[in-house]
Amino acid sequence: MPVDALLFDKDGTLFEFAATWNGWAAAILTELARGDEARADAMAEAISFDRIQGGFNADSLVIAGSNGEVAAVLAPFVDHMEETVLERFLAQSAADAALCEAVPLAGFLDGLRAQGKTLGVMTNDAEISAVNQLNRIGVLDRFAFVAGFDSGHGVKPDPDPLLAFCHATGVTPERTAMVGDSLHDMEAGAAAGMQRIAVLTGMATEAELAPHADVVLPNIGHIPAWLAR
Repeated sequence: MPVDALLFDKDGTLFEFAATWNGWAAAILTELARGDEARADAMAEAISFDRIQGGFNADSLVIAGSNGEVAAVLAPFVDHMEETVLERFLAQSAADAALCEAVPLAGFLDGLRAQGKTLGVMTNDAEISAVNQLNRIGVLDRFAFVAGFDSGHGVKPDPDPLLAFCHATGVTPERTAMVGDSLHDMEAGAAAGMQRIAVLTGMATEAELAPHADVVLPNIGHIPAWLAR
C-alpha cells in the first residue's frame, strides 16, 4: 500500500533520545532534589535513570510515557510542588531542552513534502514542548498536525491520537505510516490500521521492535529509500 502521510513520534524518532534527554534528566533531578542527594537518587530510581552512567535505562517510563505519568511518579519526592505544578514544570523545562536531531530535519522533511507527503507529529510529551522544540529548530511549519498527550486526542498506545491525524488531514489510516522508536508507537500504529516504521534512535532494540513493525530502520533518514522500494 502506498504511503501518502507520515506521522512521527518526537523523542527517539525526530530527535535522538539519549543525546537529547539524558543531560536534561540529570539536571532536572538535581534541581528538584534541592541539594538532597538521597532524594535525587530516589527520584532517579523511580524513573529508572542511572545517575552514575548519566542515562536512562531501557525500562524507564520516561521513554514513552507522558509528562503526567512522570509527574505522578516523581511527586512523592517533590514536597515543594503540587503534582499539577510539577507536570507544568516538566513540560516547560522540556520545551527548552538541548536537541539532537536524528538527521538534519529541515532538508529531510522538505524532501518528503516535495514528494507530496503529508506530515504530522504525535508525541506523549506535552504539546507545548513539541511545538516549542519544532519551532526552535525551524521545522514547525513542515507539519500539518502536531499533538501531545494533552491535546485532547488521547495517548499512545491508544490509536485515537493517530486517527485524529487522519481526520485532520483527510488521509486514510492504511495510507499513513506511523514512525516511532517504541513499542507504544508500533502498538498504536497497528491499532489504528497504519503501516509501521520503527527506528533505532531511541532505547528499544531491533529485536524488540521487529515483530511489531513493517520495517526497522537505523534512523528516519532511511525512510525515502524505503518508500521508493
